[in-house]
Amino acid sequence: MRALLAIVAAVLLVDSASAQTTINFPTEDGGVVYADVYGTGERAVVLAHGGRFNKESWAKQAPVLVHTGFEVMAIDFRGRGKSHGPGGMEASDAQLEMDVMAAVRYLHAHGAKSVSIVGGSMGGAAAGDASIVSKPGEIDQIVMLGAAPNLPAEKLKSPALFIVARDDTSGDGPRLPRIQAQYEKAPEPKKLVVLEGSAHAQYLFDTDQGERVMDEIMRWLKAK
Repeated sequence: MRALLAIVAAVLLVDSASAQTTINFPTEDGGVVYADVYGTGERAVVLAHGGRFNKESWAKQAPVLVHTGFEVMAIDFRGRGKSHGPGGMEASDAQLEMDVMAAVRYLHAHGAKSVSIVGGSMGGAAAGDASIVSKPGEIDQIVMLGAAPNLPAEKLKSPALFIVARDDTSGDGPRLPRIQAQYEKAPEPKKLVVLEGSAHAQYLFDTDQGERVMDEIMRWLKAK
């Protein structure tokens, strides 16, 4: 009987962590962001997807964060899903940063005492830019996967974890040199993790480095 109860409890825990509610909220420039919210709690994490992904792409990582006590919000950037800006043009870096800040401020307004951001690729750059334009204390920590801020990294207001694969390459060449240059300018506390391989940003979760990536993220978010 005890074994059966343990199995039922485990199933319920997984179901509750995996369950989500879809919400929407406005951005500063008149856009609307749609997001999936998992769990509840005073510590919150915004998940910001990369260019080839959407909010659903975080479905495996969100429950892990919920199990450790975080409320999780995975957003769709404008132009993805139902999220949209005030116009039909492709989103600029500044507009992506607005989408992240709208999520951060929504969570604070609805009870979150701390809000951190994990972003991949363009979402990681938007996380860094959001930290730079944020008010002190608005964003507790950031994690950038295969990314660095578009804006000057010396102006980051949040402790920053940079994670990148050594051979990650874009059409402009290897990503590591630019990320390392921005990392060196970033204020402490900060950390740079360089992994072997060539997987970019969220694709790291699908490699044999995936478990380490999640461990690094969890340690960083729980450090404060």
